[in-house]
Amino acid sequence: RELAARRAALDARRAPAGTVDVTLPGRPVVMGRLHPLTQLRERIEAIFARLGFQIVEGPELEDDWHNFEALNIPPDHPARDMQDTLYLASPVPGEGSRPATLLRTHTSGMQIRYMEAHRPPVRIIAPWRVYRRDNLDPTHSPMFTQVEGLLVDERVTLADLKGTLFTFARELLGEATRVRFRPSFFPYTEPSAEMDAACMVCRGGGCATCKHSGWIEILGSGMVHPAVFEAVGYDPDRYTGFAFGLGLERLAIALYGVSDIRLFYENDLRFLEQFPL
Repeated sequence: RELAARRAALDARRAPAGTVDVTLPGRPVVMGRLHPLTQLRERIEAIFARLGFQIVEGPELEDDWHNFEALNIPPDHPARDMQDTLYLASPVPGEGSRPATLLRTHTSGMQIRYMEAHRPPVRIIAPWRVYRRDNLDPTHSPMFTQVEGLLVDERVTLADLKGTLFTFARELLGEATRVRFRPSFFPYTEPSAEMDAACMVCRGGGCATCKHSGWIEILGSGMVHPAVFEAVGYDPDRYTGFAFGLGLERLAIALYGVSDIRLFYENDLRFLEQFPL
């Protein structure tokens, strides 16, 4: 009997259905934020914009000419094995044949497309997603982000390349950052070089992130090969230029101390909320 009386008293005090109890505390508003890769890409774009570079975008579905042949990578070139291309359609032989369609393996195809449509001087960067046949593991992904750049004009030299990339590295990583160039090979540049920066984790002392070398590779670069200029109708005797490219995820792993590339794509808020603007 006492329990029934108590229930009746509580029912009498209960607010009618659909009303709002204004005495309840408000719900906190969770602020959104940019993905860490987006934050890093926008930082890089801002640096190159200040250096006079234009940001361009292009198709993720590419043809063989723009992705390979115009970049001095013919069908039998061993560099194609490095790309592990994802083809979507095979070429159809015969007159007026359909070219091979593929998911672009780099954004260098935008360099070709831009040069076909514009005369020098050229100063562009092309950031966005690229695709390669790769297994997803802590250090590899079949989809990742590249930022590639191109500068073409008269009397462009290797000194211009080094000065531009040194400025970029110190803007992004800090004025005290040590960088170095190493000889390398890319079919679309000659000479070619890779640029390393002192490890962001151990500051060059040696750790697991840099494999105890003290250095992290951050980009590849070189002077544009004359064959690339010939493919787009530029006079290689008049114009010179340089190109470079970097993988955003590789740089982000080193810069943020992330141990697994998959964390960037799993949408785990516990991870993403560690990167406020």
